Amino acid sequence: MTACLRFISNRTDFSVWTRVGLGLAALLILSGCATQPPTTPENLCGIFQEKPSWRHAAQKTQKKWGVPPQITMAMMYQESSFRHNAIPPRRYVLGFIPWGRVSSAYGYAQAKDETWADYKREAGSVLARRDNFADAIDFMGWYSHKSQQINGTSKWDAYGLYLNYHEGWTGYRNRTYDRKAWLKQTATKVQARAERFGTQYRSCS
Repeated sequence: MTACLRFISNRTDFSVWTRVGLGLAALLILSGCATQPPTTPENLCGIFQEKPSWRHAAQKTQKKWGVPPQITMAMMYQESSFRHNAIPPRRYVLGFIPWGRVSSAYGYAQAKDETWADYKREAGSVLARRDNFADAIDFMGWYSHKSQQINGTSKWDAYGLYLNYHEGWTGYRNRTYDRKAWLKQTATKVQARAERFGTQYRSCS
């Protein structure tokens, strides 16, 4: 009898730990899925259908900062291809010795350490994370809002907002981008993608 009870107890313990293990595994799988880039990155409706929380966050950003979703999403596409843990390439000495990263940029918005700290101090939560989509898109809305305040750039001007984003407000004001043909080409791509995203967004159900 005692042996039977011990066996049942062991089976019960095993069953409990199995359920706990399966539960943790499921959480890890769901967490991994949540941070995967969208499967249709060129289609804004497809992105928002696949990730409804992203749509909610983009609309919340528009309501808070006045920057439409097609603008923030086009900029984010360019910066990180919607990868939550995106980082800049490594810097190399003598062509082969790793020597840190090109910058401290990280996450969906590729926000640098100092700019992210400014955002958290001015507008974000102290718990905001660069690898959290809602926090990252709110950061982009905040930065674009400041670009309008500081440099008068329209919140519907993806080209100008991206140049502000890349060069900083002082750099934009000093037109540092005029010496960077490649950057102006990139900003033109962002503008074109924002226009496509805008057309798609207006037809989303």
